[in-house]
Amino acid sequence: MFRIKKLYTFILGAFLPLLLVTFSICLFVLLMQYLWTSIADMVGKGVGVGVLLQFFSYVSMWFLPNALPLSVLMASLMAFGNLGEHFELTAMKAAGISLLKIMKPLIIFVLLMCGISFVFQNNIQPRARLKMAAIMVSLRQKSPELDIPEGIFYREITGYNVFVRKKDKKSGILHDMMIYDYSDGFENAKVIVADSGKLKVTEDKKYLVLSLYQGESFENMKASKRMSYANDPIPYRRETFKFREVLIDFDTSFSIEDESVLGSRADGKNINDLVAFIDSVKVGQDSINQHGVAYMKRTAYLNTFKDVASTRSGSHKKSANDSLFADGFQSYFDRLSLDKKIQSIQSAKSKTDQVPMDYAFTVNQQNDANTQLRAYKIQLQAKFTLSLACLLFFFIGAPLGAIIRKGGLGMPTVLSVFLYLTYYTINDFGTKMARTGTWDIWLGVWLSTFLLLALGIFFTYQAINDSTMFNAEVWKKGFNRVTKALKRKRPAKAKNETN
Repeated sequence: MFRIKKLYTFILGAFLPLLLVTFSICLFVLLMQYLWTSIADMVGKGVGVGVLLQFFSYVSMWFLPNALPLSVLMASLMAFGNLGEHFELTAMKAAGISLLKIMKPLIIFVLLMCGISFVFQNNIQPRARLKMAAIMVSLRQKSPELDIPEGIFYREITGYNVFVRKKDKKSGILHDMMIYDYSDGFENAKVIVADSGKLKVTEDKKYLVLSLYQGESFENMKASKRMSYANDPIPYRRETFKFREVLIDFDTSFSIEDESVLGSRADGKNINDLVAFIDSVKVGQDSINQHGVAYMKRTAYLNTFKDVASTRSGSHKKSANDSLFADGFQSYFDRLSLDKKIQSIQSAKSKTDQVPMDYAFTVNQQNDANTQLRAYKIQLQAKFTLSLACLLFFFIGAPLGAIIRKGGLGMPTVLSVFLYLTYYTINDFGTKMARTGTWDIWLGVWLSTFLLLALGIFFTYQAINDSTMFNAEVWKKGFNRVTKALKRKRPAKAKNETN
């Protein structure tokens, strides 16, 4: 029967609570950062709490794999820092247990977590990304919640500016209203002034009913067909009313967009979809490269001077009567009449002028395809690098915590944030270089992973050999030795100068 050793349960007990806490903090920070950038699209839309909770659940699933690497780094650094600070790590090593054996249960756990993260990124995260994007697009398209302030013009109703001097919050009556209606264009603007009024939304939430009492309306007359001059007076119509209702298009209903509209996003596809798209784009580019030159030659040269009567329908074989290939171009051209020579030259010129346009269109088409192809390749490889980052950060955090022997939220948090920001900056820089085509895809995407690998090997080697590179006492003693050596050299130089 398989039994877990007490050492392993002790190590897991020291690591897992810290991982849970740091993961919650990291996910919360990422959510707040996203909320800060997207708050303008959510405020004032009158969306229910259920929709917002659904949206933030999808955002959480989207950021979950991104929060794992930093949480693993912080938890491993704090756990082994606590073990070193309380001399528990020293006691284990004194008992003959190596650092790698102490790390063994956590290595297995982090490997399992990397596998789960990879499966999550491939199956759940793309779906959550599409749903999150669909809700965000719907929020941006939704009309704002109707809340007209006092003393300023309200411009959130398309085609209208509404001014209210005073508002009765209990009855909903609006006093001293002024409405500018430019829904038919600024040249045909209408101005309505009313003593009071009231706004309400229709039951289907697609129209706004504006009820006005005791007011006047001013409207420019339609321009006549005759020519008008700048100094001519512009006729207008004035109307006085006791009650009037104005129907305004104002769709306040909320419906989530269909996800299929956003299906072309690279971050909304799994590995199978990404590979299928990359293969299809490559086949299309190979086809363009293979047939492009032949098409240019056939369009600009052969189809211009070939004897049409000698070519058979659907056949591209050279005939004996084809003077272009039999006697050469010059002899064929000399036998033509002057009108046919001019006609042939003009036809050739028009077709050769078309060639640069076709070439530019083909180049733009290929550039767009290459840009999208690079985005899909980056997304494909990022699924592997992000999962692998959890393991590499563990091999950085655990040895580094064993070296510095400091737990808590002080030194480990500072080091973790510094290392993660360095990783994020290099990863973002490499991804941008790969996206623009300046670097190869593999180099731009894997550059930060190579850096983590080098740091993980270095810190693990130093921790296994009980390095004192982060021991403050060692650095202090070394500094004192250097200062003493410099002080000894100064009196010796002074004696030589006096002699």
